[in-house]
Amino acid sequence: MKKNISLILMGVGGVGRQLLQHIVSCRSLHAKQGIHLRVVGVSDSKSLVVASDAFTMELGDTFLMEVCRVKSDGASLSTISGYDESKVFTNSESTKKIIDVAAFLGKSTGLALVDCSASSETIPVLTQAVDLDCCIVMANKKPLTSTMEDYDKLISYPRRIRHESTVGAGLPVIASLNRILSSGDPVHRIIGSLSGTLGYVMSEVEDGKPLSQVVQSAKNLGYTEPDPRDDLSGMDVARKALILARLLGRRINLDDIKIESLYPEEMAPSVMSIEDFLGTGILSLDKDIQERVSKASLNGNVLRYVCVIDASRCQVGIQELPKDSPLGRLRGSDNVLEIYTRCYNDQPLVIQGAGAGNDTTAAGVLADIIDIQDLFP
Repeated sequence: MKKNISLILMGVGGVGRQLLQHIVSCRSLHAKQGIHLRVVGVSDSKSLVVASDAFTMELGDTFLMEVCRVKSDGASLSTISGYDESKVFTNSESTKKIIDVAAFLGKSTGLALVDCSASSETIPVLTQAVDLDCCIVMANKKPLTSTMEDYDKLISYPRRIRHESTVGAGLPVIASLNRILSSGDPVHRIIGSLSGTLGYVMSEVEDGKPLSQVVQSAKNLGYTEPDPRDDLSGMDVARKALILARLLGRRINLDDIKIESLYPEEMAPSVMSIEDFLGTGILSLDKDIQERVSKASLNGNVLRYVCVIDASRCQVGIQELPKDSPLGRLRGSDNVLEIYTRCYNDQPLVIQGAGAGNDTTAAGVLADIIDIQDLFP
């Protein structure tokens, strides 16, 4: 008997579009597994498109591909026309409509809300949906790094939430940690390089290249955000560290994490333009980084931008690490996480692989959706 998993996708940027493409391309695979992913709604920051009757209808694959095309062109979902079996709601109406659908489907056929946005505006919808028996799947880090009140609400039904792609894209970081914690094996320490961008930057400056040149190369390769300071600030790594720390039971907020930015406050986006930062600002940072690289090298070590979580601290920044450690051997944009527990004491559990990219992240989200199938009738 075929199992239908109904879902609403929030966010159709790079990851959201890639997820829709994965869903369509995996139809035959999922059919063999007796599963059908029924996309009943898709929303962006301006509007929501939902099937006319979410109980019996869905947005067809042709329509989903049209969504991908329109969003790739930078247009709004509201510009899609000619599909009679859907309704469009504006931003002010869309939150209410999602909750209406969640209330209708959550307690009957089941519903998964899939958050692939990068916005904190999805938090009120997600926290309400939890009480409507909905499942929540997230690639968006903002809801899990909001207040402890929001966090507690979201994880109040742990079987109904999946968020593997919030840390390490598609790598099995959250699942591995949950298994360790469930077994009663205490986690003493986590240290990891959780930014593909900063992993690439640190391994390149190790080879003697100036920071300014490396950042420009990373931007040209598409590794960085449009403004590379979004990566260099360390805030993205801090959000991932907070998710891991809270998973371990630490009741802390983003403000409690010590974050080392790779640029000073006088070069912040509110003070200096991107052009000035890339043109002149970052050049003045080359000497300091190169001196730190040389000093580490004299000690037989390398520099890595890492998060460190243990009993006394949760911090992100540059650390000197042994060249022959898993983190020291890290090259390019891979992510590496070392987990030290009672069982994994002398030799940590090491998780390594591609930790960035829309394709990898969307694959992780899709796996999370399939993972909740037993919660659907």
